Amino acid sequence: MNHCLPKKIVLYRDGVSDSQLDTVLKYEIPQLQKCFDTFESYRPSMAVLVVQKQVGTNFYSVSSEQLSAAPAGTVVDQGITSTEWQDFFLLAHRPRLGCSVPTRYVCVLNSAGLSAEHLQRLTFKLCHLYWNWPGTIRVPAPCKYAHRLAFLAGQVLQHEPDARLCNKLFFL
Repeated sequence: MNHCLPKKIVLYRDGVSDSQLDTVLKYEIPQLQKCFDTFESYRPSMAVLVVQKQVGTNFYSVSSEQLSAAPAGTVVDQGITSTEWQDFFLLAHRPRLGCSVPTRYVCVLNSAGLSAEHLQRLTFKLCHLYWNWPGTIRVPAPCKYAHRLAFLAGQVLQHEPDARLCNKLFFL
């Protein structure tokens, strides 16, 4: 639309455990970068963040000696984070009941030179952009859209879709 390719790309990769982080770094990212060879002399800078929802960490806030759920927008990037990777925990949503379970984000590549604070703010803002929910969601909207698309494609595409639908986004 703008007649130019993006100079920076931020990618959120979901469904990766700690033991698979090296695989993402050594195999998936080089394959993605190889796709850029389609365009002549195109080498965008990238930031790749792995989204981990299955974490055993809970956040609480203390007010007047009472424990309560931590507020939405809480970021923890020190103390309980990894020494091997640049990572942070973000509680983007407000829990309905009980404790607040954050999402962990591990930055496996940052050739874009984005600061930790910039990545945290971008991630939190993307959690506000899911069209099907008026508040914030637990993961960035692109991750939620990818989950939805994969689920619906698995449900609908058990056979070849009608030819009249080939130019439509019928699966959304």
